[in-house]
Amino acid sequence: MGYSNIKVMLQGVPGWKKSGRPLFASTDFVKNGNIVLVDLRAREVAAAGHIPRAVSIPLTELEEAADDFPAMRSQAPIVLYGSEAEVRKGAGIIKEWGYPTIAAVNGGFEGWQAAGNPVVKGPINSEITWKYKPGKGEVGIDEFKKVLAGKEGGKVILDVRGKEEVSEGMFAGAINIPLDEVEKRIGDLPEGKEFLAHCSTGARADMAVQSLLKAGLKARFLVANIVCEDGECEIEE
Repeated sequence: MGYSNIKVMLQGVPGWKKSGRPLFASTDFVKNGNIVLVDLRAREVAAAGHIPRAVSIPLTELEEAADDFPAMRSQAPIVLYGSEAEVRKGAGIIKEWGYPTIAAVNGGFEGWQAAGNPVVKGPINSEITWKYKPGKGEVGIDEFKKVLAGKEGGKVILDVRGKEEVSEGMFAGAINIPLDEVEKRIGDLPEGKEFLAHCSTGARADMAVQSLLKAGLKARFLVANIVCEDGECEIEE
């Protein structure tokens, strides 16, 4: 397209979070994503007006509600809203429970309402009923780990991160082909296998899988935060 000054933040979302910066959920994700949407405001305030699908767990009650949150921590995105202070403290509490994906509604309830988004008045549910819904073309973490352990012989892990990232570590037995080389190196891949692609979060893996499917190969991608240091890689759950 003619642009020449292009840069990539290799650390991605994990690096952004590690630096202490906040994440904000998109409007579409708040409306349609498979999330746990938590209203941290006082219950009577939430009843006066709240975002559809939200559950009311006031910040004062949050620490006692740990067992009410989904057991599949790595697959359950948590989205919070309330005052800036409430969201900051609530996110800190939930992060300690092991949930890697925590974001806020940009602008809180007031910003949501001011943007013309739907609002519900009246009683608000306080029970979390979230269930995991694998996305189209996605491989679950449990299955991915079985392949890593050598229990799924017909499947191959494809690491589509860049060379600099891979220098920090790789999963044993994985094949590394950076995303920008996938299309031209299709012929380097073993025949008759299903490929499970990963990057550091899932975005590049999804793009790589589209190229593999276009070439007639069988492939899925992993959505998870993967952190590699000192030659070892871990899937954050």
